Amino acid sequence: MQWKRITAVAATVMLAAVACGSPSSNNGSGNGNAGDAGSAQEKATDATLKGPAPEVEGAKKGGTVTVLSDVTPDTFDPTNIYYTDGNQIGKLMYRALTQYKLDDKTGKPILVPDLAEDLGTKSADGLTWTFKLKQGIKYMDGSPVKAEDYAYAIKRSFAHDLYDAGPAYQMEFFKDGDKYEGPYSSGDNYSGVETPDNSTLIIHLRKKFDDLPFYAAFPMFTPIPKAKDTKKNYEQKPMATGPYMVESYNAGSELRLVKNPNWDPNTDPVRHQYPDKWDFKFSQDLLKVQRQVLASSGQDANALSYTNLDASLKPEVKDESQIIRGQSPCTNFLGMDTRKIPLEVRQLIAKAFPFDSWRKVRGLTPDSAIPASTILPPAVPGYEKYELPGLTGTGKGAEDPAVAEEIKAKLKELGKENFELSWYYSNDDKIRQTQNQLWTQTFEKAGFKVKSVGVSKAKIRTLTNDPSAPVNIGQGPAGWCSDWPSGTSWFPVLFKSDAVKLSNSIGMIQDKALDAEIDRVAALSPDEQLKEWSKVDRKIMEQYLPGVPLYYSASTFPVGKNIGHAINDVTQGMPEFTSIYLKQP
Repeated sequence: MQWKRITAVAATVMLAAVACGSPSSNNGSGNGNAGDAGSAQEKATDATLKGPAPEVEGAKKGGTVTVLSDVTPDTFDPTNIYYTDGNQIGKLMYRALTQYKLDDKTGKPILVPDLAEDLGTKSADGLTWTFKLKQGIKYMDGSPVKAEDYAYAIKRSFAHDLYDAGPAYQMEFFKDGDKYEGPYSSGDNYSGVETPDNSTLIIHLRKKFDDLPFYAAFPMFTPIPKAKDTKKNYEQKPMATGPYMVESYNAGSELRLVKNPNWDPNTDPVRHQYPDKWDFKFSQDLLKVQRQVLASSGQDANALSYTNLDASLKPEVKDESQIIRGQSPCTNFLGMDTRKIPLEVRQLIAKAFPFDSWRKVRGLTPDSAIPASTILPPAVPGYEKYELPGLTGTGKGAEDPAVAEEIKAKLKELGKENFELSWYYSNDDKIRQTQNQLWTQTFEKAGFKVKSVGVSKAKIRTLTNDPSAPVNIGQGPAGWCSDWPSGTSWFPVLFKSDAVKLSNSIGMIQDKALDAEIDRVAALSPDEQLKEWSKVDRKIMEQYLPGVPLYYSASTFPVGKNIGHAINDVTQGMPEFTSIYLKQP
């Protein structure tokens, strides 16, 4: 799942913390290797959990929570959500077949039934999954949710020409997923899903997909009635099944949510409905709003930010309880277009990158941004630590005159003098403007020609995710988080050839040999995968270098003093919105 910080994934569900524990749980070695990922996944599920969710101790009802964000979610259409912020906000509006509940004592996530009665039943050959559906569920307008609505939502997800930012595992794993193009183009007859009665949803696969119950937690699996589908306009007034519904939505600016009167807490094992309203304000000035939240004057005491605290504001933290801390097993990258930049030049770009100064400019701290050297972060099963020359996430890069001259000489030797590097940046964001200046100066010192294209924060995600964009670095997801605890939610999604057309590719690699190797490992048992994904990780970095690993992320979010139950959701690397309340409504 793509990361919320597109200048960096939110990429989605980071259950990896359950599967193998945090880096600190491995005796400080930073090596997150796990034993049996399959058994870890089994331990991280509870197919019997029912609603309602236990009340949060001391929780009160009422008031408005304000969320001040410097970034802007690209969509709130459930089919198209694939960033962690959109996913986390979406949990307030949408219920899916399954969902994650955080353990009250450990904070670890447990996969539980949400709108399904169970976590699905797999056929003997592994190619059919049957989900029993809860009855009596209603949409926000009081109309009943029908089994056919789940089937329609799944069919809708194949219209990837319209919903090009959403997850695409269904296109690879579901029966005829490579042929069906959604209800608008291919009609309603789709062999991959059926509803024999109003309490049963059956999904047919073309190859085994044992992680399907985890995938079913995506908002893509929320029911959508065909009669209410307004295609690209659906996000303006989506049919909510969660505790909140849209009051108003101004894309790129503000989302206001109010209580859904037809949400039934007795059927929901995860969510609460404590605040009366939620007010999400996007494209805000990061330093300004985080300073407001820390000061907590007036209504700012009811506010929070879901971007990590800027390093320059650490001295202003007077109360540590105002900082949400926790795991977020994600990796941040600088993608490089392998179609446009030769490998030797990509290696020089990595050598030139000013890691140390960039971290200062971005306000990154060691507790929230751990220097990275691999694709997989330490919390994902299959991670093994290694460092290639110049790829440690630290160093001055071409700010060192000797390094700059060495790169210049190598570019001349390769016949690539003044090789042009081009990227998008947010020209209405002071931090990104400064970052752009740093990159420009550093790469020019190293002998590159630079073309930076300034655009608004509201447009940056759409533009950088366009594989045909007229730039050659910073394309695709600038970070990724585990969709579930396996390399299967990383390598096939990011580095197979079809990832390019699906707008998920880091580096735009299109190599049949690599495709075959990824498919080979994905077909292995969980135990066998653990031994092989680390090899794939290193192979990609050594032979392709599609991106520069920048850092593994962790959470340090500032919250107002009146915010209650402010905890980190390790499945998203985000504040856990569905249990937040105001201490004094």
